[in-house]
Amino acid sequence: MTDKTQVRDPGYRDAMGRLLVLYTQIDKLIMEVCGEKIVSAPDESAKLALAKQVGDESRHVSIQRQWVKQFGTNPAPVISPTQEDQIRDHFRKLPWLDFLADMYVCVEALGSDAVEQIVPLADPGTRESLRIPLTDELNHIHFGISRLKQELAKLSASERHKFLDGLPGRIDKISRALHDLGLNLPGMFEAVGANYNALRQGVLARRDDLLREISAPIPQP
Repeated sequence: MTDKTQVRDPGYRDAMGRLLVLYTQIDKLIMEVCGEKIVSAPDESAKLALAKQVGDESRHVSIQRQWVKQFGTNPAPVISPTQEDQIRDHFRKLPWLDFLADMYVCVEALGSDAVEQIVPLADPGTRESLRIPLTDELNHIHFGISRLKQELAKLSASERHKFLDGLPGRIDKISRALHDLGLNLPGMFEAVGANYNALRQGVLARRDDLLREISAPIPQP
């Protein structure tokens, strides 16, 4: 039987290890941010969805930390404590509608899309470590996008159009903030076998699909 920790070369091991640590840190931050948001969520349905997500993200962090240890990579944080505080502070200040957009469109949906694109290139152990988290995230994204559409439907036409017109800019702002963390994401993705330009184009296509989905009216029963 092949050892699931066996990988192809040191460059791959180092880059994938850093990506795994980054993914774990982000899931932990999502867990913390969603936990804080439960109190101010507008209704019981939203509170229950956030509470479930907190439990899911806790499980993801546990799975990923165990795999990072087994993988043998350096578990030192990729995002500094100061950067983590800045991310928490950003989400704490967001009103509900903006929270839904930034969390579920910018972070969960587009972030998951990038991760899913490198899964086929990963070693067996890494693929298995991501199986449950990526499956759970489909449910989180479904909640976030559905709830965002519901909230937008409550707005006046002018308010809804204003928010939708600003959504691409929100996505770009979060993307720039990620790159401003000082991580060599193109280098890390290339080192694990991904074509970064193709990956980026895939994420942009997913962004356009999401914008169309969010802009479409909710079907009436």
